[in-house]
Amino acid sequence: MTRSPRISRTLAVTGGTGFVGRHLLRMALDAGYELRALTRGAKPHENGIAWIDGALDRQNSLRDLVAGSDAVIHIAGLINGDRPAFDAVNVGGTAAMIDAAREAGVRRFIHISSLAAREPRLSAYGWSKDKSERLVAASGLEWTIIRPPAVYGPGDRETLELFRMARRGLVALPPAGRFSVIHVEDLCRLILAVIDEPDTVTETYEPDDGREAGWDHRDFAHTLADAFDRKTRTLSMSKAALSFASGLDRLIRRKRAKLTADRVGYFCHPDWVARATHRPPAGLWQPRVETVDGVRDTAAWYRAEGWLR
Repeated sequence: MTRSPRISRTLAVTGGTGFVGRHLLRMALDAGYELRALTRGAKPHENGIAWIDGALDRQNSLRDLVAGSDAVIHIAGLINGDRPAFDAVNVGGTAAMIDAAREAGVRRFIHISSLAAREPRLSAYGWSKDKSERLVAASGLEWTIIRPPAVYGPGDRETLELFRMARRGLVALPPAGRFSVIHVEDLCRLILAVIDEPDTVTETYEPDDGREAGWDHRDFAHTLADAFDRKTRTLSMSKAALSFASGLDRLIRRKRAKLTADRVGYFCHPDWVARATHRPPAGLWQPRVETVDGVRDTAAWYRAEGWLR
């Protein structure tokens, strides 16, 4: 693939205070971009980052966000909630960002979705991501959709519980299946790589760590345990058992519950492997982080920050 000269210099980013967003902002600054990033609550401007106080349901703030920008990177989204909440944030928020980009004349739109969009009937989350993709595809903008698999790396709280279980020596798993993973820095490199590449317009990509056929749940659990230099046992749970555990999690942690009923359907699907037919072109991007190394580095970060209990 022939690369075009870089044109876009200012990026409007949603989700910049989240796990992926924080890594993206750092890497974009290192690459020389100026950034405008959405945040709830005022934050002082930083070198290269103009923080815009706002939210996806505050259209005036979205106008401020995209003003003077060359491209929009829409990362923000809800991962825990019910169908109305997913509809409001993941669908409504995407529609609002599309409207803001159109109004400002910003043509380039990078939408960070999820592999869950492939199976919209399995979960309300997947349904909302599929619907958001449809809005982007019908927007008339110069769009690219990226569907990450499970994203891990320093600062991630979603995979943290898996690391904790591996450290304790017993990892509870969903029924048999395979899935893909990607290190957060590899994902962010792809996001930055597509911005000024015209051949990526109207493409939907499913990146991963380069492991053919993805990971078996047990193999990945043992890889996590190896990061702590210990052995671990695995326990595959049925969908019924996961549903029961979901109820307990909701009872104990209430709104902070991670194993929601919506996620049970998602977790029990046997195939969350990134498809080779949707892999980004090798001339544009390839993963650099070997998962064994990335997992070990992430475990070390969790230990250093005191996140493992």
